Amino acid sequence: MGSTASGNSGTWRNWGGNVTARPAREVTPASVEELAAAVRRAAEDGLRVKAVGTGHSFTSIAATDGMVIRPHLLTGIRGIDRANMTVTVEAGTPLKRLNMALAREGLSLTNMGDIMEQTVSGAISTGTHGTGRDSASIAAQIKGLELVTADGSVLTCSEKENPDVFAAARIGLGALGVVTAVTFAVEPVFLLTAREEPMPLEKVLAEFDELWAENEHFEFYWFPHTGNTNTKRNNRSAGPENPVGRWAGWFEDEFLSNGVFQVANWVGRAVPATVPAIARISSRALSARTYTDIPYKVFTSPRRVRFVEMEYAVPRAALPEVLRELKAMVDRSGVRVSFPVEVRTAPADDITLSTASGRDSAYVAVHMFRGTPYQRYFTAAERVFTAHEGRPHWGKIHTRDAAYFSGIYPRFGEFTALRDRLDPERRFQNDYLRRVLGS
Repeated sequence: MGSTASGNSGTWRNWGGNVTARPAREVTPASVEELAAAVRRAAEDGLRVKAVGTGHSFTSIAATDGMVIRPHLLTGIRGIDRANMTVTVEAGTPLKRLNMALAREGLSLTNMGDIMEQTVSGAISTGTHGTGRDSASIAAQIKGLELVTADGSVLTCSEKENPDVFAAARIGLGALGVVTAVTFAVEPVFLLTAREEPMPLEKVLAEFDELWAENEHFEFYWFPHTGNTNTKRNNRSAGPENPVGRWAGWFEDEFLSNGVFQVANWVGRAVPATVPAIARISSRALSARTYTDIPYKVFTSPRRVRFVEMEYAVPRAALPEVLRELKAMVDRSGVRVSFPVEVRTAPADDITLSTASGRDSAYVAVHMFRGTPYQRYFTAAERVFTAHEGRPHWGKIHTRDAAYFSGIYPRFGEFTALRDRLDPERRFQNDYLRRVLGS
């Protein structure tokens, strides 16, 4: 899942292929000073400003007809503070490079998402998360931020320095400034044992509270048109390392999960009537396995089959009911869904517009193969999610607006007031932010 750069035509497209934009100007600064100067020039020329990483958001959160900032030269680790167990990294660094660099230093993030192709700044700005009973999103591991604000000044924040900015900017949606560096809490690298196995959906839902409580990281994938799931439990281990074998990893993670799955989706898109049969086969394709490895090799996996996605966070206690309602909707609607539904959890955090802000959450993600009509399925799923006070992932498809968010985020007004202070002229505004935050 690489970057989707502008072509010679000047048209930018996101990874999912559902968002395009034609920026008037594109800059690739090599330093924070160059970035700040570019923001000041854009202001002089009356251009809106957006930063864009690998384009992995499915919303138009990074789209602009003004100036696009590509942070690809702002990469690498600035410094490691072993006394305080923090690492400061340039915002354009891909998560994959960060994870590998930390591992070489004998360090690791505590938790991470299931892919690592995004830039650091893109991942935190949209609220990228993994799954965890006690450990939360990537943004919740932030100890400090540096960002360039609308007037071209450089602002730093932490729990002690500009704490109001820190509370909001860890998931800032690109509305408060351009993130240029992030300081993360890290810990000595550790081992995780992953246990993957099939399980009936009703058993997972009936035992969900126990499965969540007994495992540091629990997630599952439900295959629509079936009653089947694949579950994954990740827990810390004393070792020894027992990674997935090279052949087994290629066969299951590349050949089956990407190659064969790609072909199956081509068939399903061409002949929708085959999708339920494909789903039944897919749900039984992967066998149970257990392996032990360092965190990023357990948490993350390659995703080469392109799709579009909607994901909502609902109160964790509501998860079984939400899944049952989602299954009933699929069964009665006649929609054909070839992608599994992904379910993860996160503990409550204190980030102003985090989808887990103030409440323990369960995440339900629905996907459709790229190029397949998705609106009917997503619209019906969104009705289920919003009936349970769901909060949509900021980087994934949804139709909610500022009026909705002001009702489900108790601190929504704090964020918009801070935005008024840091960006009164809406230098970082675009159509998406106008919809979700108001004018």
